[in-house]
Amino acid sequence: MKKRLTLNKVIIIVIFAVFIFSLIRQGVALKRIKENLSVERQNLNQLKEENEKLQAEVESAQSNHEYIEKLARERLGLIKDGEQVIESLEP
Repeated sequence: MKKRLTLNKVIIIVIFAVFIFSLIRQGVALKRIKENLSVERQNLNQLKEENEKLQAEVESAQSNHEYIEKLARERLGLIKDGEQVIESLEP
């Protein structure tokens, strides 16, 4: 009878230990998921800000001929007829 009580206690302790171990693993996994979620939310906010800037640039480009010309000069290096490009060499 003592062996049976001892065996029951061991089984209960093992089950309890497995349960506690499982809870700890789930807690660690949940913490990692929350950290990843926080990082992804920050990335999303940055992308939203960048998207807003790009939308403003598109709207400006659609309505402003001078802006389009400025972009063509800066990004594509285009020049008007009769103009010369002067590049400065920085040390």
